Amino acid sequence: MSRRILSIVALLIGNAVGLLLAALLLDGFAIAPLSMIVVVVVFTLVQVIAEPLLTKVSEKNVPALKGGMALVVTFVGLLVTDMIASGLTVGGVSNLLAATLLVWLGALIAAIVIPMFLFKELREQKKK
Repeated sequence: MSRRILSIVALLIGNAVGLLLAALLLDGFAIAPLSMIVVVVVFTLVQVIAEPLLTKVSEKNVPALKGGMALVVTFVGLLVTDMIASGLTVGGVSNLLAATLLVWLGALIAAIVIPMFLFKELREQKKK
């Protein structure tokens, strides 16, 4: 399987882990079981589209935000996904903020663990 496809699958799995973590730990944050795949795909697409845009804007206007860009992208991803996908219920501003941290943390841990155990090819350096 190509490296790009493995990276996409790993990103989807990481985001699914993060979203499930938030759904399990936060009251009011819910993902409809039948909508889980749609929510994960929409959330991942929003992140992939928003990250370069937000990074470019922050480099020009708010350089101090560069270190927390992953959290900002996760926040925006949750916000937009909540508006687009009917299967996701965030449950208020406090849940949105807590879910941002939980989804980011879950996706971060999954991004570290998945290449170690599931997709060992992602650990190797790209061949030129």
